[in-house]
Formats: sequence, structure tokens, C-alpha cells
Amino acid sequence: MLWLLWIVMSVSAASVGFAAIWYGGNRSVFLIGKTTSGHHQIELACDTCHTSVFGGPELLQNACVQCHGAELRAANDSHPQSKFTDPRNAERTAMLDARYCVTCHREHRPAITQAMGVTLPEDFCFKCHENIGKERPSHKDLAFTTCASAGCHNFHDNRALYMDFLLSHAKEPDQLKAQAAVLSNFLKDRKDAIKIPRALTAADADAPAEYRSTAAIEAWVTDAHARAGVNCSGCHTAKDAPAAWIAAPDITTCKGCHADQAQTFVEGKHGMRLREGLFASRADPIGLFSERKLTAMTPAQARIPMKADNASLGLGCNTCHSPHAYDLNTAKVEACVGCHNDQHTQAYFSSPHYDLFRKEVAGELPKGGGVSCATCHMPVAEKRDAQGQRFHFITHNQNDNLRPNEKMARTACMGCHGLQFTLDSLADPALIARNFNGRSNVHIESIEWAQKRIEERRRERKLKLQQQRSKQN
Repeated sequence: MLWLLWIVMSVSAASVGFAAIWYGGNRSVFLIGKTTSGHHQIELACDTCHTSVFGGPELLQNACVQCHGAELRAANDSHPQSKFTDPRNAERTAMLDARYCVTCHREHRPAITQAMGVTLPEDFCFKCHENIGKERPSHKDLAFTTCASAGCHNFHDNRALYMDFLLSHAKEPDQLKAQAAVLSNFLKDRKDAIKIPRALTAADADAPAEYRSTAAIEAWVTDAHARAGVNCSGCHTAKDAPAAWIAAPDITTCKGCHADQAQTFVEGKHGMRLREGLFASRADPIGLFSERKLTAMTPAQARIPMKADNASLGLGCNTCHSPHAYDLNTAKVEACVGCHNDQHTQAYFSSPHYDLFRKEVAGELPKGGGVSCATCHMPVAEKRDAQGQRFHFITHNQNDNLRPNEKMARTACMGCHGLQFTLDSLADPALIARNFNGRSNVHIESIEWAQKRIEERRRERKLKLQQQRSKQN
């Protein structure tokens, strides 16, 4: 009986220890392998993806769609799930079950993880397109490992690569005549949705006496918030508790007016740990441990070089935007280089892009004529409101056009450069490291392939016409 009691006590102790770690401690002991760079920030929020200990790929699929579904819809996904639930593709699904994200993207598999978190061999296109060389002579003898690296295809998003687009921009010069980024004016674009009262003065400030510092009030008076009629209480109190003063408003406050910026912020690496529904631990069944949200991202958690001085800085809206002086020029460059310390960032200040930005700030170029960090990595996005009216806002999801970087072609580069120049530049890692100071040593043949395909179609039509005439004769 003693041995049985010992087993019961050991199992009980192990269970309590497991629960203590799972619900309230450091879950890293449970990681079965290094997490991808896209998910490493939330790797301890296991419940976000693994919503149940039971269930197959369907559960994980739901978790993937919850975070990435909207982006795939916006990208007009080239390989949507519906393509693989079509009975006509049943044979292909048997070879590559692309109904599920985890077929191609398996977490915790560092030895086989490639770019974009793909864990399949590079020639996975072969499974469905093995006869492409016969169907398209221009593709004859091409290796299946070149589908993406040649700059022709992305599995999900081809917004800058589809054939009609390539052909329509085939003859563009390297430098366009009109060079300027699309601009966003929050108040102008949302004038029909937001009623703007008169600009406020220092006498209008409604902060309690203990918070009315001269410096803060003076900064606020010259800020966009005061000009738009937003008083101190507009950010420092909540609607459901107007008497409680919020000394340091966070993203919850900001999203009241800046919903699109806040939403895209939590979709990107800077803010993904603040996304609603992400928890380092959940409330346990017997109530021993409390629910604990993930803390804000810090530069120390990044996998690229960062400056040690700001390693522990928690990233939120006010990290880049000063609370009472929203200087966009500071947010566009200085805030970025205050943390980032990689070669690409360091090279920015010796690049043609920075020279243009400096001239824009000095008034030597019109607004939008310069190129800041945000111009490329947080570009202007277009959206329609509930009434169908178009408006623009700055997307704060820097991954939206960065992975894969061909997505940057339409949202950033082609405001100033031709498509061929753009694709070549984005394909040259050395040029990117120099922050595009110089010319690319890589040539992407996407446009040539598109032109070859048009020629193939012309020959096919001509041959078909000749065959029809032969039958008639």
C-alpha cells in the first residue's frame, strides 16, 4: 500500500507543479522547439493557437484564420481554402492538403523552417504544377525551387506580380516624373465622420490642478488634439468612469478615435502582444491562479539588432508619439532609429531616401516628396467606411507590406519608381542592407516571363486558327 500511496502523491505533486507553471509560471519549459520569428513574441500564449488539448488541424486552422484571415482576404489570396475544398481538386488535395495552414507552416520545427515560416521543401509547387513546362513553354526546364525566388509568384499574395499588372507597367522608367508618397490627413479624410469643434486654448484645459503642468499644457495647445477640440479629459478619462483620471492613457484610449491605426498596430510586431485575447496564462478550473495578459513588446525581445539603451522600453502608441506633441516627423524617423540598430537602419542616413526626407522637412520639397522609415514600412492604406466613402489612414502593421517584401512594390516603391527597378531592388539583399544606396545587382525576369506568356498565347491562337482552316479545306 505504501508504494501505491507514494505513486499517488508523486502524481499529485507533479500535477500541481505542472498546473503552477502552465497557469502562472514560465511556460518556456513546454516549448518543443524554437518558434518562428513571426510568432516568437506570443509563444508563451499557447492557448491562443492551442485552444484545446483535443482536436486536430481544424482547431489550429481556426486560430490561424482568426489572426490572418482578414489580411488574406485583402490580398485576394491566390490559393484560398475554397480552391482546395473544390471536388475538382480532390486529387491535388491528396498530394498537398492546403486546406490547412499547418500543412505548409508547422511551428516549433527550426531545422526545416524557411522564409515566411514555410516548413515544406522548396519545390512544393511541383505537387500540383508538375506539367507546367508542357502547358507553358516559357517555363520549360525551370526548377520548381525558383517559383518564388525568381520574383514571379507568391503562394498567397500576388498583388504586385500578376500578369496584367506586370505588362501594364513593363515600360516604366527607373525614376518616375512625379515622385511623391500618398499622404493621409486624419481630420480631412474623416471630416464626415468626426464633428470638429473649435480649436482649444490653454484656458480651456480641463485637467485637475495636480496634473496641470505648464509644460504639458503648452505642448498640448500646439498639438493636433487641441486644434481638433480634444480636451485633456478626452484622453485621460473613460466614458464609463469620467471621474477617474487616467494618468497614462494606453492603446485602449487611442483606439476610440484611431481605430484603424490601433487595429493595425496590434497586427504588427510592435503591438501584437497587446492584441485582445492573447494571454500568458488563462484562469484555471479551480481558481488557484489568475489570468495574466502579455506585457508590451520590448526591443530586448526582438531578433534583429536593437540599441541597448532602449532594450526594456515597452512599445505602445506613446512610445513613438509624444503624449502632448504629436510630431509626425519625429515619429517617422527618430522614433524608429531610437530602437533599431541593424545595418539597414544605420545606412538610412547616408541614403538618397534620407536626403529627400531632409529636404522635405526643410521645405525644399512638397509634403510626400521625402522618404522616411514610415514611408515604406508604415504606408498610407485606403479603406471604405460604412457609407462607402473612401478614406486614408497610416497602417501601423509594418509586416503588411514587408513579408514578402514584393508587397512593398505597390504600397511604397512605385510612388517614385518603375516596376522593373522596384522588383530588382527588392530582390537584392546587399542593396537593402545599404538602404538602397546604389543600384541592384539582381535582375528579376517577371515582366519578361509575362511578355513571353503573351507571345505563347499569340502563337497558340495562330496555330489553332491554322488547324481550323486546314479542316475547312
